[in-house]
Order: sequence, then C-alpha cells, then structure tokens
Amino acid sequence: MTDERDPELPGLLLRTERDVFVPLLREADDRDFELRTACPGWTVRDVLAHCGAVLTRVVEGRFERGVFSPEANDRDIAERADWTNARIVDELERGMTEAGAVIAAAGGVMDAIALGEWVHAGDVREAFGVEGAYAGGGLAPALDLLAAMSRKRSPVPLTARLTGADGELRLGPEDPEDSGRERGRYAGDGATLIRLYAGRPLTGTRYELAGAREGELNLFG
Repeated sequence: MTDERDPELPGLLLRTERDVFVPLLREADDRDFELRTACPGWTVRDVLAHCGAVLTRVVEGRFERGVFSPEANDRDIAERADWTNARIVDELERGMTEAGAVIAAAGGVMDAIALGEWVHAGDVREAFGVEGAYAGGGLAPALDLLAAMSRKRSPVPLTARLTGADGELRLGPEDPEDSGRERGRYAGDGATLIRLYAGRPLTGTRYELAGAREGELNLFG
C-alpha cells in the first residue's frame, strides 16, 4: 500500500452507497424516520438531514466559519424541520450523486466527508434493524478510504487481518518509528473495523485487538 491518493475513491463510495441506500429510504415508512440512532440525540431523519446538508455545502461550495461544528449541524437540521421526508431524501440523493467530483478536485481535504456519509448510512441501517449495517457493497471502498485517511490522521500503526480477505490492511503511519510505537494488530471482520475507527457501538461483535486501545483508533471524535 502506498500513500498515493485515489481521487475517485470518495465519489465511488458515495455512488455505490446511493444505489442501495436511497431505495431503502424510499421504501421506509414515515415512522421509521423517527427511530433513534447511534448518534446521541439524533433520529434517522436528523442523520439524513445532516448528511444532505453537508453534501449540499460541498456541491455548492458553502463553507462558512464553523461550518461543521455541532452548533452548525444542529442549525442545518433545524432549517429542514418543515421539509417532508421525501425532500430530505431528494437532497441526500443529489448530494451523493454530485459531491464526488468536487471532493476529487479538492486534493484530499474533503475525503473524510465521503467516509462519514457512508458511516451515517450504516447508522441508519442499524436503526432500521438491517443486518450488516456497516457492510455491503460499499465496504471495500470504505476500507480503502479508511486506510488512506488513517495514514494521515491516525497516530496508531495497525495491521488488520480481515475475515475472508486475502492479505492484510495497513492503517496509520507506514513506518512505526514515526509514531514511536510498535505496530498493533487487529483480527476480525471489516465492518467491525469500521465501527472501531468510527467510534460506533461494538456490542455483539467479535474481534482481536493487540497493541492498541479501542478509544485511540477513533478518527471521528
């Protein structure tokens, strides 16, 4: 694995997710949008409103000061309070379709947005009770994007041996000497690895982690 960035990867992840996630939302009952998610205080509707708002900002190039702060996120959700659920999904679909090209041209500074959107889709699927909430067709590009991001954002060198996969995935600094610590090791499935790095609940998962602590892997705070 190299440090070379694949500018098309975020857009690929968003479009892959769009094609399976949006139909799920279109078929959902309005009451499903009221379900609570793993994001404290947020319902499914809140998560979707946040995601659509973020992608719309990307597409339209609107990045005022403090744009992704908790306060700004709450304002974005509040601004959509009188929207129908269908309109919320419409905005999200547009963003997942159009944001990839903008992210690709940004040189890497917005790559994390695509991964965050994919994780939030997993939050919604989990609230819906869908099996494999953080898996599916988007898992492979999500893991590739996670690995690329971690090399710049994580201080923890880690080698992951993923269930059913050939080879290993390397995360964090390529040279452990850069972090002053030995490379940790993870063994388990890819969806659980995503949960670890996204700070999502690990209840019911099985994995082995050595040389690193759960909390220090979280890239999203």
